Amino acid sequence: MAFYDLPKAERDLLVEQINREIALDLSQDQTENIIRYFSDEDTYIRKSGYLATGKIFYARPELQSVIFSVLKTLLESEDELIRQTVVNAAGEIGKFHFDKIQHVMDTGLFDDHHRVRNAVIGSIKKMGEKNPVPVLEWAKSYLKHPDKEIRREICHGIELRGRTHPQDVLPLLKELEFDETKRVSETLIHVIGQISYKNGCLQTVVSHLNTWENKPLVQKALDEIVDVHYRYKKFAVLSQDEAIAYIDTNYSPS
Repeated sequence: MAFYDLPKAERDLLVEQINREIALDLSQDQTENIIRYFSDEDTYIRKSGYLATGKIFYARPELQSVIFSVLKTLLESEDELIRQTVVNAAGEIGKFHFDKIQHVMDTGLFDDHHRVRNAVIGSIKKMGEKNPVPVLEWAKSYLKHPDKEIRREICHGIELRGRTHPQDVLPLLKELEFDETKRVSETLIHVIGQISYKNGCLQTVVSHLNTWENKPLVQKALDEIVDVHYRYKKFAVLSQDEAIAYIDTNYSPS
């Protein structure tokens, strides 16, 4: 039975069981339960597994070295679900200890399977929200990577930090303004739109776009910003008309 097919009380008991059995594995230098949960077909079982690993890392410091060892070993698994869950577990640790799991992100970013690479993107988002300085510094090192998918994934990964602190990610996004790959430029435009609609963000974004040199791309980004203020009108601080008026007044294309 799938995780969310269970009644809430049973889901809570299952999460407790997963936490208990993963902790038992770690304390006994075993991986049977960890592998079972990390490889489960149900997304939410795997999520419970990597959240449990993160909780144990912080609650039981004596098991941290064992956790690092297990994650290192399982990152080489032939099962992409296990590798995906390893990256997500590392992301929980990286919220406060990015330096200790950076190698996991480096490896996962080049994984052959999209599930693992997407886990890196998700991890960048959650780590960047809590621990932005080292995470963004790491991300910056990949913005000129020859692989277009790496550039695109990094651009996507820093989006969440930008939604509340656009000033942190705009200098990184600017590194991609002349990227000639359509998928990268489309992601860049998407991210600019996503970091524009919360309180105080439009002002920061428009001010920074005034310093960009690729005016055709900026125009597409401004169109996306206007569209986002309509699509997300329930969440946007400004109405679409207010956003248009602000851009008309404060953006200088020259």
